[in-house]
Amino acid sequence: MNAQLEPFHAIAISKLAHALKAQGRSIIHMEFGQPSTGAPKPAIAKAHAVLDAESMGYWESAPLKERLAQFYQERYGVMVSADQFVLTCGASPALVLALSSMFSPGDRIAMARPGYVAYRNTLKALHMEPVEIACGEDVGFQLTAAALAAVEPAPNGVIIASPANPTGTLIKADELQAIVAVCRERGIRIISDEIYHGLSYVEPAQTILAYEPQALVVSSFSKYFSMAGWRLGWLLTPPEHVERAQAYCGNLFLTAPSLSQHAGLAAFDALDELESHIDVYRENRRLLLAALPELGLTTVAPPDGAFYIYASIAHLTDDSLAFCKQLLEDTGIASAPGIDFDPVDGRHFIRFSFAVSTPEIAEAIRRMKPWFAAQSKR
Repeated sequence: MNAQLEPFHAIAISKLAHALKAQGRSIIHMEFGQPSTGAPKPAIAKAHAVLDAESMGYWESAPLKERLAQFYQERYGVMVSADQFVLTCGASPALVLALSSMFSPGDRIAMARPGYVAYRNTLKALHMEPVEIACGEDVGFQLTAAALAAVEPAPNGVIIASPANPTGTLIKADELQAIVAVCRERGIRIISDEIYHGLSYVEPAQTILAYEPQALVVSSFSKYFSMAGWRLGWLLTPPEHVERAQAYCGNLFLTAPSLSQHAGLAAFDALDELESHIDVYRENRRLLLAALPELGLTTVAPPDGAFYIYASIAHLTDDSLAFCKQLLEDTGIASAPGIDFDPVDGRHFIRFSFAVSTPEIAEAIRRMKPWFAAQSKR
């Protein structure tokens, strides 16, 4: 029996945005969570050199895995072996790999609602059952230990994300520890999506491995390293699960792109360049948070990290998809409807990505002020 998956509505918004741009319209793309900056300079230089010198082929870079292990020690103080990394074509295949190699069809996997659309749909595609836990503004739209402890019967697994998509909120260290305690007591396996690590504005994100070495970690070069189109990610798995995960990866995906692996290793030589991107995001975040009350958007989860604003538009609509389409057609600003992230309450929310340039943020605010003012008068 085929799984029934909901579409990713932000993709439809983006297609409309590109169609309008082809007509000569000025479009500001705030619908997707991808950096507007390109890959760091050393990564691009390395890619040029490799293209000129190597034919390439199926390959998993041992030096890259060693550098990733070093990175975890430097950034988190966590010791992992290079052999625990399985390189993938981005975080999405890493999630598929974690779920398919660790769980079975019919297993129940908990997650926060709102949450990244692909969690729910990937689980359905693998014939697992998503157990969505409503998480409101009072808990920063984040999963808590108490909420997970209340799920009956206990789920087989849980997906956590800190910072999260669509809200950018963090799970504090003490709450992470409490979640780990609940999971150990109830036999719940943890998958931690850490793709937005490195993009923090209030405090550094903590890897789940600092509290639970048996967790699986999904991450990639797409966000912090500004290499979304290079399709390079990793699954970090417990030592006893490495052989099984590698067997699944080899059969399902072969290897990550060879060129991207070369470039990814070189990207570690550009940490200063990458940190400068965060300065841009921080300023964009400041501008948007200051402007939101003027737009009448007062129910917001102030993003601790990532590059998203998730705001309630309940006073204006109960159809966030139609609202986003109208906003795009009237102002040229592409955004993501909340229904992508929350099939129940998302009709009252909108998500803006501020991973664009600061001048684009300023222009978006200029366009939106009169438009939102007009909506509130209807």
